Amino acid sequence: MAGRITRRGLITGGAVTAAGALVPAASTTVTGPAVEPFHGVHQAGVATTPQAHAVFVAFDLLPDTGKEALGRLLRLLTDDARRLTQGRPALADTEPELATDPARLTVTFGFGPGLFAAAKVDSPVRPLPAFETDKLREEWNGGDLLVQICADDALTVAHALRMIVKDTRSFARVRWTQRGFRRSAHLGTPGHTQRNLMGQLDGTVNPTDLDRAVWIGQGPAWLRGGTTLVLRRIRMELESWDAADRVAREFTVGRRLDTGAPLTGRAERDEPDFERLNGLGFPVISEFAHIRRARTADPAARILRRPYNYDEGLSKDGTSDSGLLFASYQADVERQFVPVQRRLAEGDLLNEWVTAIGSAVFAIPPGCAPDGWIGDGLLA
Repeated sequence: MAGRITRRGLITGGAVTAAGALVPAASTTVTGPAVEPFHGVHQAGVATTPQAHAVFVAFDLLPDTGKEALGRLLRLLTDDARRLTQGRPALADTEPELATDPARLTVTFGFGPGLFAAAKVDSPVRPLPAFETDKLREEWNGGDLLVQICADDALTVAHALRMIVKDTRSFARVRWTQRGFRRSAHLGTPGHTQRNLMGQLDGTVNPTDLDRAVWIGQGPAWLRGGTTLVLRRIRMELESWDAADRVAREFTVGRRLDTGAPLTGRAERDEPDFERLNGLGFPVISEFAHIRRARTADPAARILRRPYNYDEGLSKDGTSDSGLLFASYQADVERQFVPVQRRLAEGDLLNEWVTAIGSAVFAIPPGCAPDGWIGDGLLA
């Protein structure tokens, strides 16, 4: 039966149970370190060691895409992700050779408020409140469905994106795509903290107990084992940052740029001493330093940062269009992300050089079993 399944059948609903029929083929996977598991309690791409390349693509659902159509769409996209992440081409893949090396590919799905409206289900997420420092642009905001694609190879990411976009055309249109990069994992020691384009170590104080801080354990059954994603596009004013001397930069951040150590410590992960004063009686770490404003003392309230740099090139006058795709995962946006962002907006010295120009919030459903599909608890 599996040999008679076609892409058209999946799209038109003629193979509503095709996800189950396709499972035997999914059991044949490429083995080795380049393959990340697809099935599981949680979706891959959240706790996964970050890959070197990423693309986030958001879709707006077409007007006639309701709950039943969403189920067909997620079955189809899940089958694509299941195959591609394991080094096998998607159904009717016209470039199957591009799928043979998955390069730790992960494909992660997120649901925006519009998807829940289309499914006639109360949304567990909503857009962030307005922050006075934001200068949001419509072309980088919102989205009904998010697909996050990450791999250690840019060609692998591009091919997976093309397959995903092909299979959404009957159900949705692309709203935006945002591409990011990090240093490859082999360029640093395991567990090293990534640097952003300002030279700062970004992600030093990530939570270690993901069951408390990241994975959702309460609420609707279909969401347990999932999380939420806040994606912020943050533009950096690198030319004016270049003009600041090193002392000013470190005072702004509250950390040394070379080691990432707090100004009161010697190593990156030393606890900052916010009470220490300098010879003039002022705090060594300013009350408006980024490290202090972003501080969350409760480990269960911390956010998991998985950022990617972006660089869209230079204008004719040599000004860069660069910044950070700040991807934050947490169990509860209101309890964890919003308080931190409010403190930053109220008085972070770094606001002189960074501006949020895009913002979107998504619910990340849990993973699926080999005979299931992403979102089956909500849309089945």
